[in-house]
Amino acid sequence: MSGISKAMPTGGLWTDFCGRLGDAVATLQANGAPDSLFDQAEGARYLSRLIRLGLEIYLESGDPDFPTFYMPSHETAKMGGDNPDNLYLSSTISGSRSYRLWGNVGTVTYLSIGSKANRYAIDGTMPSTGELLREGFATDPDGNFEIIASVDKPADAEAWLPLAPDSTMLHVRQTFLDRRAETAATIHIERISEGPSAPAPIDPETIKKQLMSAADFVVGTSQLFVNWAQLFMTHPNEVRDWGQEMFVKAGGDPAIFYVHGYWKLGPDEALVLETGEPEAEHWNIQINNWWMESLDFRYHPICINKHSAKRNPDGSLTFVIAHRDPGFGNWLPTVGHDQGFVLLRWVRAAGTPVPTSKLINIA
Repeated sequence: MSGISKAMPTGGLWTDFCGRLGDAVATLQANGAPDSLFDQAEGARYLSRLIRLGLEIYLESGDPDFPTFYMPSHETAKMGGDNPDNLYLSSTISGSRSYRLWGNVGTVTYLSIGSKANRYAIDGTMPSTGELLREGFATDPDGNFEIIASVDKPADAEAWLPLAPDSTMLHVRQTFLDRRAETAATIHIERISEGPSAPAPIDPETIKKQLMSAADFVVGTSQLFVNWAQLFMTHPNEVRDWGQEMFVKAGGDPAIFYVHGYWKLGPDEALVLETGEPEAEHWNIQINNWWMESLDFRYHPICINKHSAKRNPDGSLTFVIAHRDPGFGNWLPTVGHDQGFVLLRWVRAAGTPVPTSKLINIA
């Protein structure tokens, strides 16, 4: 305790942490942010969820010598257009170390592991430093695998995930067509390079750094997606290819093509999106709120994918964003929202069409 008292006044670290969190109010007050009580309450909940994620990422799971997999986005803590069809797992690592990953691929439709330079707490970016898709896992006949993650490829490694000197995170995407019918992958991680055999006792400076990084994460992450929201709002009721680099820089999968759009609907209005369907390993489309969280997919059909979609007689797809079921196409309910965002993903697709957009009245 004496080390803490010498570093700062009693309670100073907590005061600094809470003070930095207070800067995230800029998200709720951002230009274009909805100011209704409904939306502001949802925004406050969103920031509280980011606090939970930040503490898990930086404080509880922040030691690269003793990595473990945590969920960086899930049913009750979301960000950046999280995929309802995904099971996300991440682990804090360091490019100065080497790791062994092992497990079983299960039966999920799409599986990838990427190494990232996680700078969300610094500048809102998370560029890829290495990617490994399921076919590169070198599985045995039962689906078991072992992967080495390191800067330099070991001569005897059948499956290798490249790291860079500034890699700080591993990110796993498991994508389901039907969660009820598929078995999730299992995955474990351990450091195999030299290092301590057990975590050191709590170090005040380390705790300070981790707490402040968690607070910076809340502020930086929420600001990043405010910037996205303001960009998408420049073309209301339209979906577009905004360029893929911005999404990959924020941690997006380079094998996925992202199409975003902003919708704002009156009580009797609907936004109709129509597209052809390319050959693709997976695709889905979802509804997000203004804070760029997916709506509650546990209880509402706010996500439609390759498995669940209804096709038109000619094989094309029609999606309808509306407050009530319009009686045609694939309905994406707004669940009490009058504005928000829509996100379409083409995963390892032969083509990447951008749907046409049309605002109609369904009275």
